[in-house]
Amino acid sequence: MEQARKKRTLLNISQKTFVQVTLLLVVLLVVSVALTYIVPRGEFAPGPDGQPDYFSYARRDDLPGIPLWQGALAPVLVFFSSDGLTLLMLSLFLFVISAAFQVMDDAGGVRSLVGAVAERFRHRRRLLLVLISFLFYCFGAFLGLFEEMLSMLPIIASLCVMLGYDSFTGFLCCILSCGFGFASAITNPFTVLLASEIIGANPMEHIWFRLVIFAAMFALLTGYISLHLRRLKRDPSASPTFRRDQELRAAEQSADPETGENAGADRRVRRIYGAFLLAALALIVISSVLPAVRGYAVPILTAWFLVFGIAAGAAATGDLRAVIRSFLRGLGAAVPTIVFIALAASIKFVFDRGGILPTIVNQINTAVSGHSLFLVAVIIYLIVLLLEFFISSSTAKAILVMGILSVASVGLTRQMLVLIYTFADGYTNVLFPTSPVLLISLSMLEIDYFSWLRKSWPLFLANLALVLGFLFLGIAAGY
Repeated sequence: MEQARKKRTLLNISQKTFVQVTLLLVVLLVVSVALTYIVPRGEFAPGPDGQPDYFSYARRDDLPGIPLWQGALAPVLVFFSSDGLTLLMLSLFLFVISAAFQVMDDAGGVRSLVGAVAERFRHRRRLLLVLISFLFYCFGAFLGLFEEMLSMLPIIASLCVMLGYDSFTGFLCCILSCGFGFASAITNPFTVLLASEIIGANPMEHIWFRLVIFAAMFALLTGYISLHLRRLKRDPSASPTFRRDQELRAAEQSADPETGENAGADRRVRRIYGAFLLAALALIVISSVLPAVRGYAVPILTAWFLVFGIAAGAAATGDLRAVIRSFLRGLGAAVPTIVFIALAASIKFVFDRGGILPTIVNQINTAVSGHSLFLVAVIIYLIVLLLEFFISSSTAKAILVMGILSVASVGLTRQMLVLIYTFADGYTNVLFPTSPVLLISLSMLEIDYFSWLRKSWPLFLANLALVLGFLFLGIAAGY
């Protein structure tokens, strides 16, 4: 655990990425302030229940644009608005979950869970790869892990090389599987739960449909991995990591991929974190299903990861001071994400204070009026895809997109809007060149981005067909 302090943090956002995303959000903020002086202002008349009637729009040219000082201070003022409490809870949640997973990785929890699977299926290599891929797929789908898996990529890549495959197989089983799981989400805190919290949907309602998607996308993923393994068997030199793997085999011919220093300690860590994660998943399901605590899912999970994230680390390592240091490193690593939250939330704040949010919502309602629900779903999907190219942060986009959709009348259910957002936000994390995790993981294995693009385009074409198919089926089934 002492050596863990020298490691990179799990939730690692490079300085370049932070600057790029921050500048982009600042530009969007400046544009949003300018729009309050350009776009006609308006308001919705109150309905019989006192809530705004989103079909009764009135233009208000007498309303002024937002004062410039409020626009400049919007990232701070937004925390004192009607959305402030929600933003504070979400920020605290992201701080705590980042810190808890940092402790888990530094304590060897992630390594131990993967290592246990590898040991059990050492002599059944193909089955082992499927199980490792499924494990990382579940990490993304249930826990929302993605950036965190960068620390595991060298281990999985080395394991695949020692099993007779290549480092690229490790990338597919680790990063690609986690990215696909992130988008084929069941209880992903950063997409399903966060988007549901913002838009007021129950993430457990009609969960059977997301389970079908979960299974279908994993079948697509394993089919792609199997196709790569068949090609690798025919011609090992066709691997994009062929030269690197030759050097790795020469240097680590006798290396043991198992990283535990002590078998007894490793079993203890595995049991502790197995129970910790199973309990977290149980809390997610229970807090989503029971009406009495449905609105408290985020606070409950925050308390769990705060208290038991530290307790699990201390029990696993026996070194509370090192756990606290690791926890603090995780907190620090989440600071850039909180900046993204404040800036992204500021845009809706400016639109609201400047009186143009009703106009924007009315234009969305007008644009989709008369169109089929499937076409509406595709339009929203394409809008989020466009944002994803420029803003890779799921949290920032969720606050920006779902905040607006929460007051738009587009004819789709809240569950369908969450599904559309999850689809558009997730799969492109392992496709777009603006994804820091993708570029870092490829560079770790010395794979050129365009080589990845040439190898992966059939996969993402099939993925797009499935996404559109599930959107159509979901609308037809009333999801």
